[in-house]
Amino acid sequence: MGKVWELDFYSRPILDENKKKQWEVLICETQTDSQGSLEDGFRYAQFCPPKTVNSMWLREAIETAMEKTGEAPSKVRFFRRQMNNMIVKACEDAGLVATPSRRTYTLNHWLKQRQQDFYPSQEGYNEAAATNASVAYPALDAIALPDAVRGDRSDKWTFVSLEASAFEEMKEWDLRFGEGFPLALADLSPDTKIPGFIIYSQRALPLAAWMSGLELVALKFKSKPLPILSLETGLSDSWILANLTDQSGVAEGKGFEDTKNKAEGVHFLAIQPRPDVETFSGFWLLKDD
Repeated sequence: MGKVWELDFYSRPILDENKKKQWEVLICETQTDSQGSLEDGFRYAQFCPPKTVNSMWLREAIETAMEKTGEAPSKVRFFRRQMNNMIVKACEDAGLVATPSRRTYTLNHWLKQRQQDFYPSQEGYNEAAATNASVAYPALDAIALPDAVRGDRSDKWTFVSLEASAFEEMKEWDLRFGEGFPLALADLSPDTKIPGFIIYSQRALPLAAWMSGLELVALKFKSKPLPILSLETGLSDSWILANLTDQSGVAEGKGFEDTKNKAEGVHFLAIQPRPDVETFSGFWLLKDD
């Protein structure tokens, strides 16, 4: 997969001479190295006058960004549902694929920086017009995985944990599918326990391939109406990854959530064909949004 961009196009807390909010497009490159910096990679910012907020202006800004970096991204992630139509059309007109996603960690970090340091220093800044850096949507009820990737009785799973230091060489791991992000996002000490969930399946590769087409966000233990481990994807989708049908499973699910909270929401999902192999069919670093 080529480079992935994260994009936001929305009003900012800066008023023009007519007391109208200035709009701005922000584009940055997704950072996937667990030991990397959220400051790395391509970034592009451009203000947009309120009167010219439309998909045509946004397409031209996207094309300018592509000219500056010299290449087109494989896809563009965005998190603002209310801007869906405009962003999707602008990207399509520029020959790009736009994907709604909560995996916009680099962009959210940059937005928070600008809210704290950049916008307040600009002429026309209006604190009362400040907006949150991210927008959360309630997850839908969890549904079963598609039949094509649903496991059988031979499948196994287990809750595990790794110290944060174990991810120092993640980019060297043998992964068929997966994605990380800089752990600097959570500012964890090397000995912090990061919880995870490993699936062992004879259909590991098809399962990992299917999941790679989703925008994986987080794993969550839910006790009601029945105890499950859910996989949250996209902006609000939810899948039943495991039914925790006994007291032991419920206890493990609660322990997973407790460890995740201590790790600032950081956790992982792994898929392997068997416990005795060193390669991963799939491995994703995740974070509660």
